[in-house]
Amino acid sequence: MTKHILFALIFGFSPLISTAQSSGFEVLKNLEIMSQVYEHLDLYFVDEPQPATLSKRAIDAMLKELDPYTIYYHESNIEDYRLLTTGQYGGIGALIRQIGDYTYIAEPYEGNPAQKNGLRAGDKILSIDGKSMAKKPSDDVSSALKGPKGTTIAVEIERFGEGVKTISITRDEIKLPDVPYFGMLDKKIGYIKLNGFTQTASADVYSAMQKLESDGMEELVLDLRGNGGGLLIEAAKIVNFFVPKNQVVVTTKGRIKDENRIYNTLTDPVAPNIPLTVLIDAGSASASEIVAGSLQDMDRAVIVGETSFGKGLVQRTYDLKYGSKLKVTIAKYYTPSGRCVQRLEYYDKETGSNPKEIADSLLKTFKTKNGRVVKDGRGIEPDVKVELPELSKLSVQMITKDLIFNYATEFASQNKSIAKAGKFKLSDVEYTAFKQYVMKQDFDYTTTSEEQLKKIKTSAEKEGYFKDIESEYQAMLTKLTPSKERDLDKFQEEIRQILENEIVSRYYYQNGRTVDSFKNDPILQKAKEVLMDHSLYQKILNAP
Repeated sequence: MTKHILFALIFGFSPLISTAQSSGFEVLKNLEIMSQVYEHLDLYFVDEPQPATLSKRAIDAMLKELDPYTIYYHESNIEDYRLLTTGQYGGIGALIRQIGDYTYIAEPYEGNPAQKNGLRAGDKILSIDGKSMAKKPSDDVSSALKGPKGTTIAVEIERFGEGVKTISITRDEIKLPDVPYFGMLDKKIGYIKLNGFTQTASADVYSAMQKLESDGMEELVLDLRGNGGGLLIEAAKIVNFFVPKNQVVVTTKGRIKDENRIYNTLTDPVAPNIPLTVLIDAGSASASEIVAGSLQDMDRAVIVGETSFGKGLVQRTYDLKYGSKLKVTIAKYYTPSGRCVQRLEYYDKETGSNPKEIADSLLKTFKTKNGRVVKDGRGIEPDVKVELPELSKLSVQMITKDLIFNYATEFASQNKSIAKAGKFKLSDVEYTAFKQYVMKQDFDYTTTSEEQLKKIKTSAEKEGYFKDIESEYQAMLTKLTPSKERDLDKFQEEIRQILENEIVSRYYYQNGRTVDSFKNDPILQKAKEVLMDHSLYQKILNAP
């Protein structure tokens, strides 16, 4: 069935729209054709069509031609929309991950039903309410775990070292915290981790700031790494905590004039003078970029880390019939200096081709309040860039093959307790045991150096030079060919950090994982250095 036929299903039951909102004859003509195609499918197709499935696929195919953020929410997956906007859903409160034919508990949320009823990271989910979960996609398992507050499910699990058991869990209203962790990094510097921008984001940040101020906070690190965004209004409120009343935070501009809006700060700031650093990375997008970009444009914070994602698009959700919703990209947003951070052009491309970055020749420069130069079209560039080293190929393989995860499960089953988060370190004996475990696992990997060397061989063979360098090539290849045992020693420090963090999460959950990560976080360390050096802080914000 072609994509064009699928389009027809979208309007099969309601082909009329307001001509005042249409683009005229072409729209009406194509709606009529779509309706006729669906009618003929319903009447004459050899098998009985499934209207709901075909309509959902048709809508998704059409929206895919626009951008990744224009999304149709069918009534059956409206919980996904609710989670996006409120951070809430009905369920047991746990992250899950698929390993082989089964889905496993990856991390229970502390204080929620999964953790309270004894589910642990590493538990293999065998069945839910008697229905086997073998070979089921993790999305199906997730749907089976979710449900209305107060309903009870029987989860049959297999636990390492303990065998099979069934755990009865009563679902609750799960609220994923926008601020999963905040605390003092030292006597003066406070830290707030902001994971999302749901309806409670600004209130949660405000509450965290109040507590940190009572603990003696004089400087603040706001961590937006990995924060994919959310509600624009919440971003504006958070910016308002640090800048004066009646300042432009963000402007939206779209095809429909009614969507052209200016969002100003509405109240006096609660922390107008506190030295502030904001941490970003490639996972910081949308509302995160509004906060970072606006504070940067107003020279109110030093941005530290990696270049952000580059999503300068605004969405609005519209209610449709039968309990469904449509989220539509309606505008682009612009920071106070006038720049749009959108990196990719989704709509202005050939059908079926990948979106491309905006050409360098089309990029424009803008100036912050103090005259610093910033650019559009490339996300938010940090004021202080921190280059993070790439993980070794061995570490990547151990993560993707779930060796780190599985060994942490074994470790936790054999050790009732460990040192508190931030203090735990694997002993040499424990790391040796991990090495022995890895050596027994069947997996291969190649290094980047080995891959590049093989490309040189191919080029040399084509040009007829390979025989002249064959002996040197073989000698280099021998040295560069991966050895698990050698690389487990060579990259020991890196591997220890990853493994220790996974083990800590088994005992101290999300907060513990965050605190443990502070030990080996170059971006956070750089942010602290900037805050502690007041002259450097001012120099960055006032640089021409």
